Order: sequence, then structure tokens, then C-alpha cells
Amino acid sequence: MARSRGATRLSTSGTGRLSPNAALNTDTGEVIGKTAERLTSAESIAFLSTVVASRPAGREIHIIADNPSAHKTKQVAAFLEAHPSVQIHFTPTYSSWLNQVELWFSKIARDLLARGILTSTTDLARKIRRYTDRYNRVAKPVRRTYFATPRGASRDTSGSVDTANWFS
Repeated sequence: MARSRGATRLSTSGTGRLSPNAALNTDTGEVIGKTAERLTSAESIAFLSTVVASRPAGREIHIIADNPSAHKTKQVAAFLEAHPSVQIHFTPTYSSWLNQVELWFSKIARDLLARGILTSTTDLARKIRRYTDRYNRVAKPVRRTYFATPRGASRDTSGSVDTANWFS
């Protein structure tokens, strides 16, 4: 499963802006990342193509995305029609916290952006790529544990309920 995000724009102190895209593979914890000057329909399709190329042919890909208009164009609809194994699910407005890739964006903001000196958008893009490569070397699958017993779920001996598949 991939999770995508692409509406936030990162600024480098007046020297320019970048729109980040990232897809989190919840099976491995690895991130596919890409930056662009603007989030456009063409950039969305290029990123979707990268995600599709990273997965085995014919395997279903579910992408949870935020709601920018670039994700909802006729061109994106045509891409999805040509790739029936890809489905996009949109988070409700103001609910980006539901998207697991937001945790990765928060981590990169704390680890790289808050502490880094960025001289240009090119420098920012390079540092994001390097950060992503380093992150993927130690990536771990996404697992969640929920401590209340949902209706119909059974507790294990530790008292926790594994909900990894509920959020994938």
C-alpha cells in the first residue's frame, strides 16, 4: 500500500518553494519521495508512475491522498483507468493526520528542515533525497497497536490488539 501526500510547500527563506510528494509502503516502511516546483496534474501522474513502477505488476496499490485539485484531474482519472490496480482514497478535509505518511513528513521536518541550513530549492531537494535514502536503509513496516477492544476483535495475552491491517 502506498500513501501519498503532495500539497505542502516547503520554503527556503525566500529563495523558492518545493512541493513534496511521498508514498509510504506500509509493508516495508520504505518511502518513495519526489519534489517538484509546483504540484500539478503532470507531476501527480509522474509520481503515480514512479509508485506503480516500484511494485510488482498486477499487485493492487491503494494510495491514500490529501485533496488538492491536482489529484482529481481528467489526466489523473485517465491514468487510473489505464492502471486498474491503482486506487486513490482521499482523506477528508482537515484529516491529514489519518494518513501514515504524515508521520514521515513530521519526522523529516524535525530532523532535516528545523535543523538544516538551506541555500536554495536545489539544495533542499538534494537534502530531501539524501534523507529519504538514509531513512529507507533502516525502514521498518508500519504496525499499530490499539489497546481498547473494538467490537468483534479478540485480545491477545498482552492485552493489545494488532490493527496493522485495519489501517493499511
